[in-house]
Amino acid sequence: MSGRLTVIGLGPGSAEQVTPEASRAVAEAAFFYGYKPYVDRLDLGAHQTRIASDNREELARAKEALEKAAEGHSVAVVSGGDPGVFAMAAAVCEAIEAGPVEWRAIELGIVPGVTAMLAVAARAGAPLGHDFCAISLSDNLKPWDLIELRLLAAAGAGFVIALYNPISKARPWQLGRAFECLAAVLPGTTPVIFGRAAGRPDERIEVLPLALADPGKADMATCVIIGSPETRIIKRDGRSTLVYTPRSATGPSI
Repeated sequence: MSGRLTVIGLGPGSAEQVTPEASRAVAEAAFFYGYKPYVDRLDLGAHQTRIASDNREELARAKEALEKAAEGHSVAVVSGGDPGVFAMAAAVCEAIEAGPVEWRAIELGIVPGVTAMLAVAARAGAPLGHDFCAISLSDNLKPWDLIELRLLAAAGAGFVIALYNPISKARPWQLGRAFECLAAVLPGTTPVIFGRAAGRPDERIEVLPLALADPGKADMATCVIIGSPETRIIKRDGRSTLVYTPRSATGPSI
């Protein structure tokens, strides 16, 4: 008899940003698979088991979790943020498509979570107030040329752009190159938000113009949001700067 597999989004890191639905799903599962920092966030009971793995083992993790669920167990795969945004929900679906037919009979649930760009945007104001997109700068699963093409297309179309996976020890140059690409299309005054660990005690939110954006201010705990030419900054005496993108847009002049 097949069990159940639930893919759970734990939000950006603060316990206050874990949804009630996610908390219920955690309480109901017996086995938990995920990247070690995510499974370590779980407050589990004696009857529950965590199985941690490395960040680059998504597909193997999904297959192992499906095998456990196929044995009849209640299994959870946990992700930071939202599991459907550059995270484990897609890996689980990929494993089901390529795996044995019995995996398709497993009851599957996907529990959404607060993703990083939403948490950072809320701290900064409303930079996602008009059309926006999200792009991962990781070229582990797609070529860098495609990333550059998408960056230029999004900037040229006037989208606000949220950058996930902006930089790491293995990928130290991609964010700087992304800023160079965007600077060829966008004004140097375009706001860039560096949102690190939004909602956690080590949170850092910093706003700089694109012309002064320093890739060294980001790490893998950072989501970078680049405004559109219409994104505005409101300075407030004694309070943090507000960044917002108006709900209306005029589009490019012809």
